[in-house]
Amino acid sequence: MIQAVALPDWASNLYSDWGPLIRILLTILAALLIRAVMQFMIHRIVKGVTKSVKKVESNGNSPLAQARLLQRTKTIGSVLGNLATWALLFAIISVILSEAGVSTSAIIAGAGILGAGLGFGAQTLIRDLLSGLFIVFEDQYGVGDSVDLGQASGVVESVGLRITQVRDIEGTLWFVRNGEILRVGNQNQGWSRVVIDVALDPKADVAKAEEVLRKAAEATAKSMPKSISGSAEVWGVTAFSGDQVVVRLVQKTKPQHKDELARALRFSVKTALDKNKIKLATGGSSIYVNVKN
Repeated sequence: MIQAVALPDWASNLYSDWGPLIRILLTILAALLIRAVMQFMIHRIVKGVTKSVKKVESNGNSPLAQARLLQRTKTIGSVLGNLATWALLFAIISVILSEAGVSTSAIIAGAGILGAGLGFGAQTLIRDLLSGLFIVFEDQYGVGDSVDLGQASGVVESVGLRITQVRDIEGTLWFVRNGEILRVGNQNQGWSRVVIDVALDPKADVAKAEEVLRKAAEATAKSMPKSISGSAEVWGVTAFSGDQVVVRLVQKTKPQHKDELARALRFSVKTALDKNKIKLATGGSSIYVNVKN
């Protein structure tokens, strides 16, 4: 059976006289130790991800994807570090006030009322910050992604907790508040699809045109093997009217290569149709390309 060890008289007297101060100092030291351990762990995680990204970069993968992963990792690490610091600071203040004989319940109630007032006045800012956190943690988009945010469309240049910066095709840099983003269309996650709708003359041989489109796509795939994901598909007639018959060709591609592949397919299809004397529909745009996820 373990027996309690009696403290010397001087130690008992010291603790009796300076007990509150000793407990406050021990609480501060414990909080600092916990914070140091948490910061060390977060730093190790961020450093490990950074090393792995640099290793992947040496193998020739997309630098945009690497920059996106690095920014996301560092942002999450910063947020976690700040949350840990504020939580420990709140615990220290609570212990100090309790040891000083101050009722913490009244202070907490007052702080709750003050926080509610500040939250009501700054609800837009809080909504932006919370939305930014979810965007980062859920990886909705990152640096280098082509996105449609409703208010602005273009390439993401920066993702912050309050503001997302998007540069459109004309070069305008848009600053979009995260709390105002209701929907996100991301063309760079997973895979993309190049969709080519060819409007043919109504008298054209549709079966021959489909075979020409398939061979044109195969030729493009041979010249750009790194941009292709799977085989091209001819979906056949998707629409027709008295002056045109629309045939659709689709090709899966890697997101970073979709624009280059779309241009190459457009040129290859037009050249093949001309070579086989297949007429396009007259009037308006005879051929156009959409890129969809």
